[in-house]
Amino acid sequence: MTDLSAQTTRTSVSNGTAIDILCDLVRTSSVSNHEVDAVCVFVRAANQIGLDAEIDEAGNGHALTRNRQESAREIVLLGHIDTVPGDIPVRVEDGVLYGRGSVDAKGPLCAMLCAAARAVLPEGISVRVVAAVGEEIAASPGAHFVATQLKPAACIIGEPSGWDGVTLGYKGTMQIRASVQRENTHTAGPEASAVDMLFAWWNTVLAYLYEINQSHERLFDQVQSTIRTSTSSNDGVVDQAEMTCGFRLPRWILPEELESAIRAHTTQDVTLDVFGHQGCWVADRNDAVARAISNSIRQHGSTPRPKHKTGTADMCVVGPVWQCPIAAYGPGDSSLDHTPNEHIRLDEYAKSIDVLATAIETLAHEIASSICQ
Repeated sequence: MTDLSAQTTRTSVSNGTAIDILCDLVRTSSVSNHEVDAVCVFVRAANQIGLDAEIDEAGNGHALTRNRQESAREIVLLGHIDTVPGDIPVRVEDGVLYGRGSVDAKGPLCAMLCAAARAVLPEGISVRVVAAVGEEIAASPGAHFVATQLKPAACIIGEPSGWDGVTLGYKGTMQIRASVQRENTHTAGPEASAVDMLFAWWNTVLAYLYEINQSHERLFDQVQSTIRTSTSSNDGVVDQAEMTCGFRLPRWILPEELESAIRAHTTQDVTLDVFGHQGCWVADRNDAVARAISNSIRQHGSTPRPKHKTGTADMCVVGPVWQCPIAAYGPGDSSLDHTPNEHIRLDEYAKSIDVLATAIETLAHEIASSICQ
C-alpha cells in the first residue's frame, strides 16, 4: 500500500537560480537537429538542482526525481529544447529576457525543470522532465521516441500559455510539396507555364477548403492552409515550379482524409509529396491535469484561462499513444513564437514555476490516492 504521508523532499530552487538556468539555456543555440550543446546544459542544470539526468537514444534530455521506486507511477513533464532559426541577441532589460527560444519553448521547459525540483511528492510517485529534440520540424523525432518508451500516469506539455492559461488542445498538421515539371514553351503561346499550373492547383485546393470550412465558424474548427515556400526555374528546355504548403487540421478531419481529398482534386500534371501527418488532440477540460493546473492558478491569485491553440505541439504526438490526463502549460506569450522580438517576462516565469510545483503536488497526491483504492 502506498503511504500518502511519506513524502520525498526536494531541493529548494530560488528564483535567482531558476533565472540563471533559463538564461544559460537561451544563450545556448539549439536549432532543430543541432541541440546537443543545449541538452548538455539542461542535464548539468538538472544535476545542480538535485535531479538525476540522462540523455536517451534520440538525443532527448531527461531529468528525474531521485530516490525513485521501481514501481512508482510517473508524471511526465514534456517540453522541447529545439528552436527555429533566428539569432536574437540574448539580454535582460527591465525584467525581460530577450532571445530565441525564451518563449518557445525554453521558458516553459526550465519552469518545469525547476518545479520538478521544488515539488514535494508522496511515496510511489516520481516526476520526469523531458527536453525533447526536433519539435519544430515535421518529424518531431524526440516526442515520437519517448511516446514508445514511457507510460506516464499524467503529462504536462511545456508550451507557452501565459502563467494563468492552460491549453487543452492543438490542431493537427500536414505538409505537401507540390511540383510541376514540363517542357518549355513560348510565353506567347496558349499553354500555361509550370507556375500557372501550380497556382491553378493551389486555387483548386483553396476552393475545396473554403467549401468544407463553411459549417465551422471557429478558427480552431477549420482547416487552415498556407504556402510556406515557392520556387521556379526555366533553363530554356525545362520549365518547373515547386511549392511547400502547410495545413492545420481540426478534430473532424484526419491527415489521411485530407490527403485523399486533395489528391482527388489534383491533375496528373502536378506531383505531390505529402508528409508530416499528425492529427489534432484535445483534452477534456475536467481531466486531472487540466484541473490541477487550473486550481493551482486560482491558488496563486488568478482566474485560469482555458485555451485551444491553432498551432501544433507534441501533445498531438503523445496524447493518442499515452491516453492519459494531459494539458499544456508554460509562461510566455505564444504570439511571440518564432518572431524577431521573442522575449519573456521573468516575473511571469517565476510565477509559472510556483503554479507548476503546486499543480504537480496536487496531481501526485491524486494519483497516489487512486493507487490505494
